[in-house]
Parts: sequence; structure tokens; C-alpha cells
Amino acid sequence: MREIVMTHEEIIEACKRIAGELEKKFKNSDSIPVFVCVLKGATNFFMDLIQQVSMPIITDYMQVNSYNGTSSTGVIHLKKDITENITGKDLVIVEDVVDTGLTLNYIKQYIQIKYNPRSITIVTLIDKKPLRKIDFHVDLCGVVLNENKFLCGYGFDYHELLRNVPYVYVPDKKEITELDKILSKDSKVIVKK
Repeated sequence: MREIVMTHEEIIEACKRIAGELEKKFKNSDSIPVFVCVLKGATNFFMDLIQQVSMPIITDYMQVNSYNGTSSTGVIHLKKDITENITGKDLVIVEDVVDTGLTLNYIKQYIQIKYNPRSITIVTLIDKKPLRKIDFHVDLCGVVLNENKFLCGYGFDYHELLRNVPYVYVPDKKEITELDKILSKDSKVIVKK
């Protein structure tokens, strides 16, 4: 039986709560807030979150990479930059997880220096506060996880697999072994469910 960290219902409730907080924060703003999804992991959360936001927003995407398999490499690579003009605008960065804080700190500093937005709000589905390597603040989160567990499902992946599972869970060693077998086979092999 899988160890579930967040059910789909809990995720949707978190999205509603976070969307409500963001609407309060920006209700008197004189410009439309820009929501930036950090690809690929935050895609599921981002889409469910923005569906709960009833005010006008602009969406954009950026992609960084710091993970290899089950662990962070600590080296951050910018793979895709944002395309909207966000200078002087309120920005909401949406991430799937914040653990060490290094990736989001890099993104935040990069955006502040290059684009000079009015404000930056950090939103994450899961905050692994005990794993911080730097002092980094998350503004809104779905849940705080006090243990260092490798997560899959709902955007969290194992070598690009399992992002489509509709909830967040901790895979066991047996499942990881099975996934490694699948990954080692020819990419043309269709895996039966």
C-alpha cells in the first residue's frame, strides 16, 4: 500500500485556500498579476491552482533543473526563461516543492536582477522546511513536510515517470526497482497497466 502524502482532494482544498489568499493580496493592485509555473514539476499544481483564481491573471513558464533521479545535484541550470514583460508587476512563482531553498533562491534573485518586478510571491505545494540549506521564505504552501521523503505523483517524477498520478506519495524500493527495469528497456516498449 502506497504512503500517501497528499490525496487529490487535499490538493484541491490547498489550491482553493492558496487562491483565496492570493486574491486578497492582489485585489487592490493596479496591474494584473503574473503567475509563473516552474516546469515541469509544478505543472499539475499550477493548472489546478489557477483554475481556483477568479481574478484576471497572466500566466508564464520557466524551467530550471537541479535534480537527477531521487536527489538534488545542487547545481541549477536555467533551461527556459519567462517570456512576459514582468517589470514593475506583481509576480507569483509557483513551484511543486521547496526543500534546500537553493533553486527558488536562484530563481528569485535571477528575476529580481533581470526583470525588476514590483513584488515576488513564492507559492509551493509542499514545503520541506527542515531541509533548508539557506534562509529562504515561502509565502504560501499546501503542506509542510517535516521529513525528507522522495515524492512521486502529481508532477513529482522519477526520471520523468509518475507525473500523471493524481496524488502525491512516497514510492517504495520495490516500485523504484520496477521503474528502473522499465527505464532500462528499449523506449519503444509499451508498458501494460
